[in-house]
Amino acid sequence: MKCNIGKTDKIIRIILGIIIGALGYYYQTWWGLVAIVPIGTALINFCPLYPIVGASSCAKKE
Repeated sequence: MKCNIGKTDKIIRIILGIIIGALGYYYQTWWGLVAIVPIGTALINFCPLYPIVGASSCAKKE
């Protein structure tokens, strides 16, 4: 897997994951498990949807 998540995107995904997880815990709903997706993609630096749409937020190495 090639890196396609940049630093800013990674930070946003982690913050969003924490918020979703906290809201899921607060409201006692299984929707908090959705937090696994943004946190997981941030940790592995790869989003499976980005290659489909041809996007990348990772800095280009020259």
